[in-house]
Amino acid sequence: MTLLSIAANNPLVDGRQSTNALLVRRGVQILLSEMRHAVLPELTLSNGRRADLVALSEKGEIWIIEVKSSIEDFKVDRKWPDYRLHCDRLFFATHPGVPAEIFPQDCGLILSDGRGADLLREAPVHLLPPARRKAITLSFSRTAAQRLMQAEWAATTVS
Repeated sequence: MTLLSIAANNPLVDGRQSTNALLVRRGVQILLSEMRHAVLPELTLSNGRRADLVALSEKGEIWIIEVKSSIEDFKVDRKWPDYRLHCDRLFFATHPGVPAEIFPQDCGLILSDGRGADLLREAPVHLLPPARRKAITLSFSRTAAQRLMQAEWAATTVS
């Protein structure tokens, strides 16, 4: 039985992303799922920034993936360095229409076509302090549980 359906009133879709960004995000989510990571889109961090995707590996490693759907999207966004303090690895994800050379070499790079993705460049590891790891993991877990409950409520009718 399907727990929820994807519809216009779905609480899991916030409507802020472009079609290209959603395609990139979907391909990355497929890749990370195949890698056995739990993935959560649009997670607000303790500094008030919102990460496009946060992944939690089986080992507890935290990845942040910043989705860039165009050259302009990358050029105007200067908040991404703030994400480093909230993850073990920082990646950019894009689609084949954006040149890979524009992305910093000290970040990982993922190329997505919407049906899957390829990890083109690994991100260097910068291990989080234990207290910050715990706080981010708790935020991830609580946010995921809250969204699941909202999706279930949106999909069911109480009489």
